[in-house]
Amino acid sequence: MFLSNQNMPRWMIFMIDMSIVLFSVVLAYMLRFNFHVPDVEMRQWPLVFTTVLLVRALSFIISKTYAGIIRYTSTEDAIRIFLVILSGSVLFSILNVLSYYFINEKYVVPFSIIIIEFITVIFAMVTFRIVVKIAYLEIMNPSGSKTRVIIFGAGEAGIITKRALDRDVGTRYKVVAFVDDDKSKWDKKIEGVTIHGFDKLESVVSENNVEHVIIAVQKLKPEKKQSIVDVCLRHNARVMTIPPVATWINGELSFNQIRKIRIEDLLERDEIKLNVETISQGIRDKVVMITGASGSIGSELVRQIARFEPADIVLIDQAESAMFDLEIELLDRFPDKKFQIVIADICNQSRIENAYRTFRPQIVFHAAAYKHVPMMENNPSEAIFTNVKGTRILADLAVDHKVEKFIMVSTDKAVNPTNVMGASKRIAEIYTQSLNQKGSTKFITTRFGNVLGSNGSAVNLFRNQIENGGPVTVTHPEIIRYFMTIPEACRLVLEAGMMGKGGEIYLFDMGKPVKILDLAERMIRLSGLEVGRDIEIKFTGLRPGEKLFEELLNDGENTLPTHHPQIMIGKVRTYDLDDITKKIDALEKMFDEQNNFTIVKKMKEIVPEFVSQNSVYEKLDRHEAE
Repeated sequence: MFLSNQNMPRWMIFMIDMSIVLFSVVLAYMLRFNFHVPDVEMRQWPLVFTTVLLVRALSFIISKTYAGIIRYTSTEDAIRIFLVILSGSVLFSILNVLSYYFINEKYVVPFSIIIIEFITVIFAMVTFRIVVKIAYLEIMNPSGSKTRVIIFGAGEAGIITKRALDRDVGTRYKVVAFVDDDKSKWDKKIEGVTIHGFDKLESVVSENNVEHVIIAVQKLKPEKKQSIVDVCLRHNARVMTIPPVATWINGELSFNQIRKIRIEDLLERDEIKLNVETISQGIRDKVVMITGASGSIGSELVRQIARFEPADIVLIDQAESAMFDLEIELLDRFPDKKFQIVIADICNQSRIENAYRTFRPQIVFHAAAYKHVPMMENNPSEAIFTNVKGTRILADLAVDHKVEKFIMVSTDKAVNPTNVMGASKRIAEIYTQSLNQKGSTKFITTRFGNVLGSNGSAVNLFRNQIENGGPVTVTHPEIIRYFMTIPEACRLVLEAGMMGKGGEIYLFDMGKPVKILDLAERMIRLSGLEVGRDIEIKFTGLRPGEKLFEELLNDGENTLPTHHPQIMIGKVRTYDLDDITKKIDALEKMFDEQNNFTIVKKMKEIVPEFVSQNSVYEKLDRHEAE
């Protein structure tokens, strides 16, 4: 109770240290003379003991070795004790030299006693502090009740992770094993902890009742992460990971930076290799404009483009608060870069024209759009106003101001659209692709699926529902989606945008489709909860305009490869610019009428493959069929 509730008084620590010194001097004599100290030596004891105790007491008082809190003893405390004891022993040696050569040719303290006492005092003082610390830790949190941890990765990052645990939360966590793929490390020890091979991970987790596995490898293949997570989920162990080294505070990892692994980490693929030279040549010293700049894709494009030394970056968005947050982040991360913050609606032609005229962009990345399927299904006039008219304003002004490249960010929902949102994006694709026939501006479209962690994504929805205790809502047990992380989507947009010659629709390799039900179950289990017991999964039915699976190409389309294995060119039919312009003119005029069925009917005329699903507009398709 004394150790756990109070700090040991300083005077008590000082007295214990002095007792250690006294004991060490006696032990030094006993060891030196094989426990039979001659009388002649014992007659020198008053001088020896007085000198040693006086010097040690003064050195302890000056250095305040007794002032530390014993239960928090660290390596720095041990080093300070070593230096204090060493300085005292050096002083004894100097006194011996002075006494021998200038006083009576005798040593004040025999050198053999100095050496033995030096070693004994250091060992005893450090041991005393370690014993107290261990006793305190055991009282506060007995070994049997500590959270048992395995660290995956026995390299430098793994060692730093263990030390962060020992330093910050050593009273609550105990590292029971390291696991590493490097066979040369197997069965060896790091700071007393054994290193095992990956094939023994499951048995080590099971036999030691491990509660946490920390992944301390910076670039671990997604397949390996999946394997680790699968093992941990089978044994109800949580998986955690350390952040990139660049985010460590003053180069030191803190326990608070170790976080639970996220579903985004598991759906990642091998890092996308960019043609940095091509992108750099295309962006360096250019004025780049980004619409939808505060959104998930737009903001990441800003971050990545800033690395390639553009002359200026113009950020356009109508979301004031989000733009403010982004501006603060950019000023902190890129203090030497130029950013122009423009609050504007892309459908406001005068405002956008002023931005073109003022900043004279050479490259435009168009990421602004309405993207939520059910929302646009109920508000088709807004879908055509922003996704079609807004895109048209930006594209026409790009031609007028001789922009070099216009890169449009599209979606897989534009393929065989079953909803208003997808159809509106397809119309925008058709217009910008057709506009490539006019002027010198190169229009390029990039098309990909769902983005992990984007605003309103299923992952964010599920995460919030889990934090609130559920239920987790899934629309249909068989619904499937393609997923891509925000950074890799933006890397591919940059690569495709810079390689484009104009008129292409670039498609990204989205990897394997993910069953949304499996995604929800995995996220629940990663949170340390059990499906059906802690969190319920509730099926709500497909939303208006939603389909079970999404394609990246029309039925009649095929693809051509590019130099990048994850980027393909879609072979799509071309449209006459004058014809599509007339149709879009007619569509835009319907905005003022605010008649949803009339608007959607016109959209179906422009995009014949637009067949509504789970929507009130299905009657238009039936009427057309009749």
